[in-house]
Amino acid sequence: MDERVNEEAGEPVSAGTASRPAPQWWVVVLVVASGAAALFYEILMHGAFGHTAAMFIGVPLILSVILALTPKAKTVTGGIIKGITPALLIAAPLVGEGYLCILMASPLFYVVGLAVGLIIDGFRGRRSTTLSCVTLLLLPMCFEGVVPQLTWNRAQSVTVTETVDATADGVAAALGESPRVGVRLPAFLRIGFPQPLEAYGEGLGAGAKRTIHFAGAEGNPPGDLVMRVAESEPGRVRFETVSDASKLTQWVRWSGSDVSWEPVDGGHTRVTWTVRFERQLDPAWYFTPMERAAVHEAAKFLIAANATPAGAKAEGRQP
Repeated sequence: MDERVNEEAGEPVSAGTASRPAPQWWVVVLVVASGAAALFYEILMHGAFGHTAAMFIGVPLILSVILALTPKAKTVTGGIIKGITPALLIAAPLVGEGYLCILMASPLFYVVGLAVGLIIDGFRGRRSTTLSCVTLLLLPMCFEGVVPQLTWNRAQSVTVTETVDATADGVAAALGESPRVGVRLPAFLRIGFPQPLEAYGEGLGAGAKRTIHFAGAEGNPPGDLVMRVAESEPGRVRFETVSDASKLTQWVRWSGSDVSWEPVDGGHTRVTWTVRFERQLDPAWYFTPMERAAVHEAAKFLIAANATPAGAKAEGRQP
């Protein structure tokens, strides 16, 4: 093991120990990295790119690059991962982001950090040269959502089928009423998404409207989601979006819903609710599963709240 003599104490110390950055260096590095990430965030938000991969891959890439250029730690990967957590905590109040966005995007920060660190540690060559190659490799991924040619199809649909403890006529009557917002939301939808405060509108005839008033979020005012009946026939109704001024548009844009129901027996009805929406966050490989999971929970809630007569229950049965 290489050793050097501590000139003040006259004691040998290992080269690995001597090369580690002093604690004050980490404070400086974290402040610089967090400030750079916050500045890049503001530039993207003002440029209307706040929901693209430039935000969710570009920002962690900047953090990882700056942390990788710090005085040598035992491994680049360890230094990056050790720096990302406090950097996120420092950057959050600087950019004004709510905890929900930080919660949703934080795994992506660690994925990018691990990718950068492991590649650099694996090659063990000149750090600056390897880092340049890694940056050039990941840079094209930052343009998803910024460049149309690099944007994956946003249109999505999620279908949920459940058996309701009610007759087919009871289900139709429930669907024709004003939406009920007093039903408790699933746990996943209570982690910070805007909550429905009130709703009004009724009827299943073509043109009948539903208006759901959602709470604001992250400093944005409340807003309304307005939908209308586009088609209606016995056992089926299709809703389409008229306008959406809710904060939900930060994550998804509702295109519409298709609801169908058929009797199972004299007291039970199978209800199928399909939600059509557009994904609003990039990259697709990361956010599509997350958004689909949220919409799946929303569809289950819609069956329980709007297709189930008061006092009845919906039993989760997949087709």
